Amino acid sequence: MIKPNVTSHEKNGLSIYTLINEYGLSIEVLNLGGIICSINTPDRNGIFKDIVLGFKDPKHYLGEHPYFGAIVGRFANRIAHGKFTLEGKEYSLAQNNGTNHLHGGLSGFDKVFWEVEPLENENGIQLSYTSKDGEEGYPGNLSVTVDYVLTDDNTLQVKYQAQTNKTTVINLTQHSYFNLSGDFSKQILDHELELNADNYLPIDNTQIPVGNYQSVVGTPFDFSTPKTIGRDIEDKNKQLEIGSGYDHCWVINNPNNEIVKAAEVYHPQSGRTMDVYTDQPGMQLYTANFMDNTLPSKTGGTYGPRSGFCLETQHFPNAPNEPSFPTTILNPGETFTSETWFQFSVK
Repeated sequence: MIKPNVTSHEKNGLSIYTLINEYGLSIEVLNLGGIICSINTPDRNGIFKDIVLGFKDPKHYLGEHPYFGAIVGRFANRIAHGKFTLEGKEYSLAQNNGTNHLHGGLSGFDKVFWEVEPLENENGIQLSYTSKDGEEGYPGNLSVTVDYVLTDDNTLQVKYQAQTNKTTVINLTQHSYFNLSGDFSKQILDHELELNADNYLPIDNTQIPVGNYQSVVGTPFDFSTPKTIGRDIEDKNKQLEIGSGYDHCWVINNPNNEIVKAAEVYHPQSGRTMDVYTDQPGMQLYTANFMDNTLPSKTGGTYGPRSGFCLETQHFPNAPNEPSFPTTILNPGETFTSETWFQFSVK
């Protein structure tokens, strides 16, 4: 029985689920990729706008796009050379990002159809998918559920669970691109960002972490106090040059693996604010550096560079090949769990 605040309809063969809370904040989710295709939030004057990049016509999500709004897995971010070794056996994955494996491969969780059921006791839906042993080169039948819950304090809670029948690796994230202005013709360089992170992971020329933590102090990567995303993004800095801007993982200050506030973003003109909470050790900030005006924007025109930003809560890139990083191994009999919350408000 679908509750009144969770509705669904079909368009172009895709199912769209709408969550709405008592304040009118609404979120639309596709069964394809668990894609969040809209989040409508008010500005300080009470004017609602959609603040996530994507397409007006859902069928465009069937084509190529940069993971707009999707659940990403089995392994979010990059694995060097598409290879890792588990229990003495080497596994080979698709090299779909130069020589590296990215975001689960050629047909990751962003491209599959999920089963969707309304949650009984919460304003939300549960998405389920079973990734078969060997899918995209990964070992084990992996059963995954992702809950999207919209609370009346304007928080979208994303709750992940997974179990496997064979030792495997897992790293899941939510890949929404945000622009709190609600005008996607505008860049996000004026957004003020604060990150609860003293360190970040420097990368090599192929965007694989070199293996050590680096202090953000005295670098363009220091968001320990609020500053605009654009303030230092054009600095002459080898790390920024590699990613053509920010495309790095920050080490969240979270020694006890609890749910902590990891980020706060504020858009001064509209007053919209987004706080991100997570129990994950890392968060990838990506400033849409490679958007090239080929994809149609919801608000007219096309998506250009830096028209959105991603805050992807996750384990560290290439963790299966870096013993010093927090483990991403999941064994039979264990349950992987993770939570990330996006809380929306105005100042």
